[in-house]
Amino acid sequence: MKLEWNLDFPVESSLLSLMESAASQAVRTEGITFPCYASVRICDDAAIQELNRMYRGLDQSTDVLSFPSVQWPQGRTARQQPERLKREYDEMMGACFLGDVVISLDHLKAQAREFGHSQQREAAYLLVHSLCHLMGYDHMEEEEKKIMRAREEETLSALGITREEGGAAVSDETLLALAREAMERSYSPYSHYPVGAALHAKDGRIFLGCNIENASFGATICAERTAMVKAVSEGAREFDVIAISTKDTPGWPCGICRQFMSEFSPNIRVIVTWGDGAHVEESTLGQILPHQFELKG
Repeated sequence: MKLEWNLDFPVESSLLSLMESAASQAVRTEGITFPCYASVRICDDAAIQELNRMYRGLDQSTDVLSFPSVQWPQGRTARQQPERLKREYDEMMGACFLGDVVISLDHLKAQAREFGHSQQREAAYLLVHSLCHLMGYDHMEEEEKKIMRAREEETLSALGITREEGGAAVSDETLLALAREAMERSYSPYSHYPVGAALHAKDGRIFLGCNIENASFGATICAERTAMVKAVSEGAREFDVIAISTKDTPGWPCGICRQFMSEFSPNIRVIVTWGDGAHVEESTLGQILPHQFELKG
């Protein structure tokens, strides 16, 4: 799932990263298996109020507006009618267009304070809520509302984002699916060996990485280190599991990646999958790197 960002002002990259993970999980929960994308604008209350007045006749600000590309039949969603969404295929994007989303950062921050949770949790919820609208869900009628809320909760729970403090454990299946998605972004024109990784931090955030090769082979960076560098640069220091996906053979971390990961999480759980995802093996970093190098101060 791709997000085409339109930012009226700078937004924290950690917030955008979480929203990207939430978007990917939303379409996965819906059962969409082909590439999709949505346009997401983040603005302030004044801008969303103008849009709300223009398109809905309501002269007031709101938290989020959704503009689906598909006119879904009553009670039907993308899960039941994927062919409708496939008609929105954009050759330049290489994906099917779900529609446009507008989120007010002012409202997002205010609601996070009101509900007593983090801005990250509120951002993930608002994006998942809006994507559900783009995929055909609604909450005008009570029964529709129950169905939509259930789909939202299913998506957020898969990411470890729930109404309760501390969230829920992210399933191995979710991390492996995210790793396979990250693998598709690999830049590996020399080895032709794409790798994707999904790294779960103990604070609940998920960071994706892929291998990025270079004509000067020593400059190549592996998927595991891509994910961990992204995480550390965003302030994460502790991790509990990393999922790694490859095409045809199990892609256990190379020696450099094992040493790199041991700097932060010497006992991290390592899950690998390959092929169509039917093959899965796991170990711990301590088992595959029993004597990591460390400097004693």
